[in-house]
Parts: sequence; structure tokens; C-alpha cells
Amino acid sequence: MDGSPFWLLIFSLSGLGLIAGSFLGLVSVRLPAGQDFVAGRSRCGSCSRTLAPRDLVPLLSYALAKGRCRLCGARISLRYPAMELGCAALAAWAAILQPTPLAAILTALLGWQLLLIAVVDAEHFWLPDALTLPLLASGLAASALLDAPGLADSLIGAIIGFASLWSLAWAYRRLRGRDGLGGGDPWLFAAIGAWTGWIGLPSVLLWAAAAGLSVVLATQLGRRKLTASSRLPFGVFLAIGGWFTWNYGPLGF
Repeated sequence: MDGSPFWLLIFSLSGLGLIAGSFLGLVSVRLPAGQDFVAGRSRCGSCSRTLAPRDLVPLLSYALAKGRCRLCGARISLRYPAMELGCAALAAWAAILQPTPLAAILTALLGWQLLLIAVVDAEHFWLPDALTLPLLASGLAASALLDAPGLADSLIGAIIGFASLWSLAWAYRRLRGRDGLGGGDPWLFAAIGAWTGWIGLPSVLLWAAAAGLSVVLATQLGRRKLTASSRLPFGVFLAIGGWFTWNYGPLGF
């Protein structure tokens, strides 16, 4: 893609990213709390009053209100503009890297889902089926629409992804008598396998390991001690691995 259509795709997809980020910021709060995030009007988390449309314009409303609720003056969490910017950045990234508009749109959808999953797992050490199963379904759909990696490879990737981490978790539990992986990790790896195909799974793990080691090193340099019982949100690292493998291909395979 080049010329005006290329820039139009970047700006339009980034705009959709801002809207998606606004919604996903809400989901990241309400889903872990067991609250409905589909029906009903948006409300201030402090005063519970209903927000007007002018309070919900991505980034602009936050900037004009100086990061505070227009109705009660309570500070608005940075989560919301951060999610909006993050989704817009992922959308622009997708538009720049992918060869066709359809591939860019589907890649942006992947990025938005992975970002939401990473945020929820980082905060709550939780990978709910409500997030991992739609990611799996969209991966199968993308493989059919793009013919890459192909539906057969996508299905095999999902099966191997689930079976490998489920087996690892089972073996760890048998040997150590405690859980080493969360119950949602196999489903997330299966969903990522549906996107990358089975050939991409080793690369996903390599990227995830690199991201995890970077976090451990940064934590140790920050003089915070990690022990064998310390918990790390493995879903965050898998999400990073899935994004890079999908966009840049399997490493060395």
C-alpha cells in the first residue's frame, strides 16, 4: 500500500483504535468486577452519575477536563487515555506492517484483544474464557479470510497450543503439588496458535521468554526480590509473543 490510501488507512484505523480503546478500558474495569459492560450508560466511577456524550470523546474529553470528572471533579484513571492511545498505536502499527487493508484490520483486532487480555492478567492474574475464547474464534476466522496460516494449520496450532501448556501445568502440579500455570494460560496459547498456526508456537514462547526475563531483570535491578513463589502474569508475555510472531513471522523456522 502506498500514497493517499495508505495514509487514509493509518488514520482511519487509528481512529477506530481510539474508540476501541475507550470501550476496552471500560471492559478492563467492569469484567473483573463482574459488572455488565455491554448494556447501560457509562457512569463516573466516583459519583456514579451518567456521563454525557461530550464526556466520552476519546482523549479529547480527558484533556479538556484535565483528567477529572466534569460532574464531581474526581480524578479519572490514566487507564482510559492509556488504553485509547495503546489501541490507536497498535492499529497504526498494523496498518504500516500489513500488505492489505483486510490484513491490517484483522491485525488491529488481534492487537486490541491481546492488549485487553494483557491488562486484565497483569492486574488480576486472570485469563477469563470471555476473552480467550473470542480470541481463538477470531484467529480461526482470520485464517479462513486471509488464507494464512491456513485453516488446517490454525486448528492444529490451537490444539497443540492448548495441549502443550495443559500438559505442562498438569506435570508441574503432579511434581510440585501446586499450580505453576493458571487455568487460562492453555486457552490463551491455543488462541494465539489459532492466529499464528502451529509453526509459530515456538516463536511465541521465545518472545514470551525474552519478555519475561526482561521483566525479571528489571525487577531485580530495581532491588525488588523475586522468589520461587513470586507470581508473574504469563498471559502478558504470551500476548507479546503472539503479537510479534503474527507481525514478523516465526523466528528461524
